[in-house]
Amino acid sequence: MALTGYSWLLLSATFLSAGAEISINPEPEQPAEGDNITLAVHGLSGELLAYSWYAGPTLSLAYLVASYIVSTGDETPGPAHTGREAVRPDGSLDIRGALLGHSGTYILQTLNRQLQTEVGYGHLQVYEILAPPVVLANTTELVERRDTLRLICSSPSPAEVRWFFNGEALPIDIRLGLSPDGRVLTRHGIRREEAGAYQCEVRNPVSVSRSEPINLTVYFGPERVAIIHDSTTRTGCTIKVDFNTSLTLWCVSRSCPEPEYVWAFNGRALKNGQDYLNISSMTAAHEGTYTCIAKNPKTLLSGSASVVVKLSAAVVAMSIVPVPTKPTEGQDVTLTVQGYPKDLLVYAWYRGPASEPNRLLSQLPSGNWIAGPAHTGREVGFANCSLLVQKLNLTDAGRYTLKTVTLQGKTETLELELQVAPME
Repeated sequence: MALTGYSWLLLSATFLSAGAEISINPEPEQPAEGDNITLAVHGLSGELLAYSWYAGPTLSLAYLVASYIVSTGDETPGPAHTGREAVRPDGSLDIRGALLGHSGTYILQTLNRQLQTEVGYGHLQVYEILAPPVVLANTTELVERRDTLRLICSSPSPAEVRWFFNGEALPIDIRLGLSPDGRVLTRHGIRREEAGAYQCEVRNPVSVSRSEPINLTVYFGPERVAIIHDSTTRTGCTIKVDFNTSLTLWCVSRSCPEPEYVWAFNGRALKNGQDYLNISSMTAAHEGTYTCIAKNPKTLLSGSASVVVKLSAAVVAMSIVPVPTKPTEGQDVTLTVQGYPKDLLVYAWYRGPASEPNRLLSQLPSGNWIAGPAHTGREVGFANCSLLVQKLNLTDAGRYTLKTVTLQGKTETLELELQVAPME
């Protein structure tokens, strides 16, 4: 009887036996999609008449890939043939440009001259060439110890997932937040140490693909707010400064992002949004408490630090210093008073000796000053006893006298010889 088409399959139902000697091995062992694969057959015995390959769990016609007649070399495709399969004379099955759908169980059925059949079983796993996954985040800007981070490694492949932090394998403590399948990373109460670049990687035996990094920022602070002077932290200290010298205070803190700064002097806000405060010429009017307030616009937290600034003890005695020290004709000059009495009641300036006709101006207890007989309209008094003379002329040179009276009635008189250089 000649075997053609599917006719020999009808016989197999009567004579089917399981042959444990037949083995089927894919070559290569771990093929990727697009590879040419051979399901190599080993352990065939006897004089065989035909082969039949099935791509499925049972010997069902629906799973038949192809039948092959050994004597003629005729191959008949079955319902499961995809156009990529071909049976070799030795019984092996070639698959050209394998697809992921070729994965599964394969059965080889043989027929010998005694019309007896044997079957062999094999499994084929075709691995996907993985596309880069994508990391999805619930947010990329978080507040420390307040917000929860949730990262998802998005990939259509069921491949193994690994995570990376700043290019290195995920630290163990962070790894504890992974879901069982490794695709979701959750961190409650995020910490600043966890800010950085996150990536996930999918892998199988033939392919590895890593995502683009997603950068996370963790906001914190401000904390450890401090005031620095001359590279030394002076928070809570008293800084003593020489008269008419400059002073710069720096405000520092640990914060992300950089905080907004506000300075206050004796509790009153100053118009300064910088991280430093500069006093160009120290006088008694600058004595007091300076406070730096750091505010984080992301965490909505704030912190502060304060220092006390005082004139050095060496300059406590009252003195008068012209600023500039060598004024010229046409300039303004300030006769700056250092060490004036803190319990001051009134003061008066005179052009020459302290007599009423020579009085330039006086300051009253109310804080207002009134002009005297010698006032030219160019003199202005200040609360710290200093005197401003505007648009100097050569006749302004000479003696100036300051007289102060305290609340206790103590009177002190101080004189200065002002020199005015002619305009060149």
